[in-house]
Amino acid sequence: MPNMSMTKVPMREQEPDVRNKNFEEVALGYTEEMAVEEASRCLNCKHKPCMTGCPVNVPIPGFIEAVVAKDFDKAYEIITSENALPAICGRVCPQEKQCESKCVRGIKGEPVSIGRIERFVADYHMAKGESVKPVTEKNGHKVAVVGSGPAGITCAGELAKRGYEVTIFEALHKAGGVLSYGIPEFRLPKALVAKELENITGLGVTIETNVVVGKSVTVDDLFDRGFEAIFLGTGAGLPSFLRIPGENLLGVYSANEFLTRVNLMKAYKKGEVPTPIKIGKRVAVVGAGNVAMDAARTAKRLGAEEVYIVYRRGEEEVPARAEEVHHAKEEGIIFRLLNNPVKILGDENGYVCGMEVVKQELGEPDASGRRSPKPIEGSNYVLDVETVVIAIGQSPNPLIRQTTEGLECGKRGTITVDEETEQTTREHVYAGGDAVTGAATVILAMGAGKKAAQSIDESFK
Repeated sequence: MPNMSMTKVPMREQEPDVRNKNFEEVALGYTEEMAVEEASRCLNCKHKPCMTGCPVNVPIPGFIEAVVAKDFDKAYEIITSENALPAICGRVCPQEKQCESKCVRGIKGEPVSIGRIERFVADYHMAKGESVKPVTEKNGHKVAVVGSGPAGITCAGELAKRGYEVTIFEALHKAGGVLSYGIPEFRLPKALVAKELENITGLGVTIETNVVVGKSVTVDDLFDRGFEAIFLGTGAGLPSFLRIPGENLLGVYSANEFLTRVNLMKAYKKGEVPTPIKIGKRVAVVGAGNVAMDAARTAKRLGAEEVYIVYRRGEEEVPARAEEVHHAKEEGIIFRLLNNPVKILGDENGYVCGMEVVKQELGEPDASGRRSPKPIEGSNYVLDVETVVIAIGQSPNPLIRQTTEGLECGKRGTITVDEETEQTTREHVYAGGDAVTGAATVILAMGAGKKAAQSIDESFK
């Protein structure tokens, strides 16, 4: 009989006043008993509605049924038949907007915690230390993948399983894309990312780092080297700014730069690794998406006494996951909602010493039904801060589109693709993930990489 509890089995977590001073993982995961108990809440619906919300089509009821039977190895096999990065997805996917939003149990209570169960299964398998065996039978075709983020490594892994000789070209010195440089250690341990990457290279995929496609080599150069198809998974690494006075002052960071310095330059190892990052006692993070939450919580862990989230809209419009907002508030992050920066102030030495903010109110709904914020006259005030992090979005780097002929792009620099195949306007060149959609989620990028791999494979049939 199913477990008819109306609520999820709670996740174990570090206490807020402890975790906001360290970079160890916040959520501690399910025990075996907790995973089985939560899995038993699944009704194993005949029509499998949860699967309609999964961008990579994981057979969710099947792996949950295996967990109920305590056959965790089978559960892992079922998950990885469709998802190459289960330990990562179990931690960072917005399941509440995807698979769990379709769960029948969510109609009268909380949905089954699919993400937490997936994480348990992946961690259980990883603890066993089993390695992936490469595909020995090659099909004679070579494919280049540009970018080693979620879209790129998913595409590469899917192609490797089909016998392709795949090489990933990564611009930075470390593979993983946003998984390595963008998501903080306390949400996604880098050792775990490295292990998931080992699973991809274990399939026979080669990764070349420090190769900037569009500068070190071009797409044409890759074709000249014998690659027959190319997948562009270059992400959205170009930060957006407020375009207000003072953004060039010392102590102003884009969230991309801030998190990259912390993750790749290991600023989280306080006192052990010197890094060129300066954190004041008071920090303002502008924006309220997941990246903003990551930046604010990171600043707190780096020693900031007061950290503010400054956002021009209200609580209902905050785009970050509810879980991330909840964790941020627990950790002492101060939310200044309906506030909009108009100027960053500097001292005589060129360092940030404050930020002028104007209070906002929500106006009448527009055609889409969304109420736009507008400033309240005379409500300006100065927020005393020494560091400002801008986290209001990112767009694709223009390097690829500027150096590749025949590649059509949208107004915001996103690469244009056929939605059914992920093929670009240039023959044998495919693209997916944030380079196509703009900044989105890990799992959506993985779904695009998977679809592109299928299309590449079909093109050789």
